[in-house]
Amino acid sequence: MAYRENMKNKYREALSTYLRDQTEQALYQGQKISKKSIEHNIAPEEIINIHKNILMDVYPGTPGEVLDSLDFLLEVMMGYGFAYREHQSLRHIQQELKTEIEIAANVQSTLLETTIPNVDGLEIGALSVPARQMSGDYYHFVQDEKKHIGVAIADVIGKGIPAALCMSMIKYAMDSLPEHRHNPSSVLESLNRVVEQNVDPSMFITMFYGLYNPENHLFSYSAAGHEPGFYYESATKGFTDLTAKGLLLGVDKKTKYMQYEKKVEPGDMIILLSDGVTECRTSEGFIERETLIEFIQQNIHLHAQDIVNRLFKQLEKMQHFQLRDDFTLLILKRDV
Repeated sequence: MAYRENMKNKYREALSTYLRDQTEQALYQGQKISKKSIEHNIAPEEIINIHKNILMDVYPGTPGEVLDSLDFLLEVMMGYGFAYREHQSLRHIQQELKTEIEIAANVQSTLLETTIPNVDGLEIGALSVPARQMSGDYYHFVQDEKKHIGVAIADVIGKGIPAALCMSMIKYAMDSLPEHRHNPSSVLESLNRVVEQNVDPSMFITMFYGLYNPENHLFSYSAAGHEPGFYYESATKGFTDLTAKGLLLGVDKKTKYMQYEKKVEPGDMIILLSDGVTECRTSEGFIERETLIEFIQQNIHLHAQDIVNRLFKQLEKMQHFQLRDDFTLLILKRDV
């Protein structure tokens, strides 16, 4: 109330000065009153009413047509005022939501943080970039006391906060299954039961889990409907799909998963990815898997992490620096 009375006095002074002198200084005072009025949530129609009353007081002989026009403007601005206040309320809610999502994204980043293991004779490259603030992709490395490397990559069918919450659940479900780390098929079967019991039936998760033994260089793996990766064979300089059959997590709690094995020779590479890599969309449509292979071949002489980084930059540029899906790419490369 005190501000309104003070504002009326300042408005009277500024209006009187402008009508008398028509100076830039008087206009500037009007702008300051406008800014303060917004801060104190004074509606536009209230300002018009104040303007009319002051005008009638300062100039009693104001023509009736002018006053009638201000009444008309007052009615117009009442509708505008309602819409403006609703807009301001929505902006406030949006800002609160944005802040909450930023906090949630930071929490998710901390929860899903993983350390890339350091293994003699094996290069590891990893990169995960969310399309939005929160990611529906997940990757994780585990190294046991025997130096075996467990690697997981997963993707929720969906985006946003629900997908991010699912990924957090998967991570902690994995942390609770240390006794199954040496058996990829058992890992997926255990996680599948967790997902089936705890995740909304409309959401499904694809996942690939592999275990690398640095002693005999055997790579064991299983997949639950996940995007096939690539396997590069140094001896033939050829690429093959790292295909593994298996139903998505969360469909049927009794699902069994097949386990596969590959002997990793010197110079060979294991390339794991999410569908945000293979479904990179350009103006000409989705890129072909052959295009990804070409990009990898162009950088195959580099360290695994450098290959990952360069491939991301190439695909990001092709999409005009606007990711349409979460991007996750992992490369395990045995030294020659």
